[in-house]
Amino acid sequence: MSPAVPADPGGFVVWFEGLAGAGKTTLSRATAAQLRSRGWKVEVLDGDELRHVFSPDLGYSRHDREEHARRVSYVAHLLARNGVAVMVAMITPYETSRQAARSEVGPRFEEVWLKVPIEVCRQRDPKGIYRRNEAGAVRHVTGIDDPFEEPLNPELTVDTSTMSVEDATRRVLDHLRDRQLVRVG
Repeated sequence: MSPAVPADPGGFVVWFEGLAGAGKTTLSRATAAQLRSRGWKVEVLDGDELRHVFSPDLGYSRHDREEHARRVSYVAHLLARNGVAVMVAMITPYETSRQAARSEVGPRFEEVWLKVPIEVCRQRDPKGIYRRNEAGAVRHVTGIDDPFEEPLNPELTVDTSTMSVEDATRRVLDHLRDRQLVRVG
């Protein structure tokens, strides 16, 4: 893979969104590893992991999901303004939450929609959420019981069901280069 080095010392946020099983965590970690190996300070903020730390008081209502996204976007903003490349991996089902995150972070916010068919996400089901939903053990599964609002203007759309992790990572890095957030060459 081509090297990616900081284009300038300013941090930025790449917000990976999509259904459970779309590959948000995998792609955010792969992108982070590539940037880290080239000298970037990088943090991955995984929505599921942060829910246990920042939002144990929240459930899965629309209000609670939006509040969790608000908390994560605030932390992402703090890191980015201190020169960190921040990879956020979070379902983020509502356009209002995505726009609030964009507003919080500012112009160095890149929205990446992992547009993957729900059938593929169900097959992958890395956390067993779809199986547990079918068995009646969990509710409020985005794309099944709760809506996922299609993003209106993501900077990048990636279908991880049609490309390898390496190819998807390269696509994200190329996008960041095109946006002049990193140099790849």
